[in-house]
Amino acid sequence: MAKKNKKQINFNAFDMNCISHLSPGLWRYPNDEAVRYKDIEYWQNIAKIAEKGLFDAVFIADVLGVYDVYKGNDFGALRTALQVPVNDPVQLAAVMASVTQNVGFGITAATAFEHPYPFARRLSTLDHLTKGRVGWNIVTGYLPAANRNMGASELPHDERYDMADEYMEVIYKLLEGSWEDDAVIADKESGEYINPHKVHHIGHHGKYYDVPGIHICEPSIQRTPVLFQAGASSRGRRFAGRHAEAIFVTAPSKEHARLVVSQIRDELIKAGRDPHSAKIYLGATIITDSNDKLAEAKFNDLAKYGSTEGILVKYSGWLGVDLSRYKLDEPLNNIKSNAIIALVDALRESTTESGKIWTLQDLIHSERIGSLGPKIVGGKEKVADILEEFIEYSDADGFNLAYATTPGTFLDIVEFIVPTLQERDVYRREYNEGSLRNKLFGKGDRLPYSHTGAKYRVGGPKSTINDYANTGRRHISDEEYFI
Repeated sequence: MAKKNKKQINFNAFDMNCISHLSPGLWRYPNDEAVRYKDIEYWQNIAKIAEKGLFDAVFIADVLGVYDVYKGNDFGALRTALQVPVNDPVQLAAVMASVTQNVGFGITAATAFEHPYPFARRLSTLDHLTKGRVGWNIVTGYLPAANRNMGASELPHDERYDMADEYMEVIYKLLEGSWEDDAVIADKESGEYINPHKVHHIGHHGKYYDVPGIHICEPSIQRTPVLFQAGASSRGRRFAGRHAEAIFVTAPSKEHARLVVSQIRDELIKAGRDPHSAKIYLGATIITDSNDKLAEAKFNDLAKYGSTEGILVKYSGWLGVDLSRYKLDEPLNNIKSNAIIALVDALRESTTESGKIWTLQDLIHSERIGSLGPKIVGGKEKVADILEEFIEYSDADGFNLAYATTPGTFLDIVEFIVPTLQERDVYRREYNEGSLRNKLFGKGDRLPYSHTGAKYRVGGPKSTINDYANTGRRHISDEEYFI
């Protein structure tokens, strides 16, 4: 009997344009370079490390606002530099693309705070400048401070996603449906650069947005960038099933990871897509070295620098409750929130490593490094074993790798873990050609015809997709379309 091929493992470098992303206090660790986040050379180095390790992308998180739920003010966030100061993520894609050839860039932007008309231009610009290596992490926004400073009311959780659905419709119409593929003529003799008959006004008039005109950028390689998404609540999973091509999941255990991955695969099927048409990445932090003893010593050394106040500031913002009001031994399974519902569900539905309900003390102890995902500590063989086990058990596709120190954590993974996984034939040895989408899926640069965004495509011999996509078939592959 032929040996079953092992599932390949994918990595993203998970970062943020700030000092303290997910491990508050670790910026003080010797040789950590997080305080250089303002320097172009710092980000170019991160990109080179990720490309050397054949990572899918450098995934840049973001918030617009400050974590001020803890004790009702922003003092804790400012003292610990917990995701403040934070610079814009979008420019980083062009900066990092300038010194790399293959690695992708997932930039985060919230639908609540970026109007789709100018934002579509930003996406096209980045896709041009990166030669098709950009992705967009779609978030709806969850920090109350951001709404206050934008002069907006905080929407209920599910309505944020209703608004985001219409936002995506506008984006698809602009990026996929405004310009035909051959609209650009660039005829020097006639002087005609664009055939105006092949550029279409989208005429969008909806509940949240009125966008009647044309997209003001010519088509880029991917048109619509690869769509990342991290919402794992019930409504977030439904949104992901319809739109996302790469999905970030936070799961404290492999059992919870398996549950959430299964739920997302089901939502993809409900949306008429192949259940594996999206890559699912589990959040994880890896502390490693050449052997277990050195890795454990490294972890214990790193943990000394963790900030308890930073942890409480971070989780108060994520959970939408002031954790200063909780006793150390108080369970966290009864929180009600309008913030990150999936995180509330994770605390409710999972247990600690010892099998007990999460308490505030457990959270503080567990989160000295990384986030509410696996902290994998060990030599290269042990870590590789755990990564393979997580992927095999959960049916996820890879890991969004949060750092303890930067760039140290990423350097360790590239030095120790990537070669070990390659020796086991579970990690790529070279990139696919072309755009980020083709590197991930090997099926071309554009949205597949089974994706909801493809039905907004205009012009050319494939424009009949609008009719074909509405035939009631549950899944349409690119190959089936041409039968």
